[in-house]
Amino acid sequence: MNKLFWLLQLLIHCTAYSQEIYKGSFVKGIYGNPERILEAGYAFDELGVNAVFVRRSSLNQEFYQQAKAQGCRVFVEFPTLNGKGYIEDHPEAWPINEKGAPASPADWFMGVCPTDPGFQAFRAKQLRETLRNYPVDGVFLDYLHWHAQFETDQPVLPETCFCERCTRLFGKAHSIQIPGENKADRAKWILGNQEPAWREWRNEVLNTWVSDMGKILRENQPKALLGAFYCAWFPGDHGGALFNILGIDVPSLAERVDVLAPMLFHQMLARPVTWSGDYLDWLNNTIDSPEPLVWPIIQAHNKPGTVTPEEFGKALQEGSRAPASGIMMFSEQSLLENPEKIKVMQDYYQKKRP
Repeated sequence: MNKLFWLLQLLIHCTAYSQEIYKGSFVKGIYGNPERILEAGYAFDELGVNAVFVRRSSLNQEFYQQAKAQGCRVFVEFPTLNGKGYIEDHPEAWPINEKGAPASPADWFMGVCPTDPGFQAFRAKQLRETLRNYPVDGVFLDYLHWHAQFETDQPVLPETCFCERCTRLFGKAHSIQIPGENKADRAKWILGNQEPAWREWRNEVLNTWVSDMGKILRENQPKALLGAFYCAWFPGDHGGALFNILGIDVPSLAERVDVLAPMLFHQMLARPVTWSGDYLDWLNNTIDSPEPLVWPIIQAHNKPGTVTPEEFGKALQEGSRAPASGIMMFSEQSLLENPEKIKVMQDYYQKKRP
């Protein structure tokens, strides 16, 4: 018991220390495959960039060393519940809808059943391998939601997952016997008789993923930060789909991570650029204690439509409002397509001092 107590205290101390070193400095980042910026002849330090957020699939030793040499902290994006490339060979991990059938892709995104033990082991192994190969400054969990597509003004919001495993685990957690001869019958009974408990249980499944990934991070690199990219809807948007469908409760997520990275993609969601600031105002009034760092990711990307350099500059300003102590932009491709955006970012990042 004493050993467990002191281990817990050590983890709390490391987390607090890791957050503390970022206070007083503003994180200015690029998300995606930032190596392409270097290949185009630019330098991070000249651009005012002090952090890169690189997809796990794009991270390599040469880039890691280059970024570090230019004074950047290196954070890796981890595609937590993205099932594409896995479920095709593991049908037992395919999410099941309320009709009892395998869920269709949600636009370009294909999720996974979060309770599948094989997929859990697969992602845990990947994270350990990444941490073994790279002493990163942090890991940012991405695709942190049940199967759905929210990066659009017309979201795809299926009801999942009603596989045998999920309904069994839900029933066990609440000590109930779920009636029904098939998956569709059981799904109908759950949604008709136990919907609030079902939504809460789904959120706990998601929270467990965050806690488990955080434990692996602390065991391997205790001073690294745990961050989370997440859907920045207000709780009432789309009929409460943030919690009911995606499984996200922002206050409980904030208790489990060091950094919240709301995805403030205004153009994708057909929102005015000022919506980013409105969201941060809401977040500032919502998160009390513990208080994570907040580093939003804002849109420079031209899909859908066009984000002009002027609009990109406004997005940087709105996304830097309190409680933000850092910001990053999506993505490097949009910068290379329009050098004016590089100049906008450079001017803003160089002026953004502690």
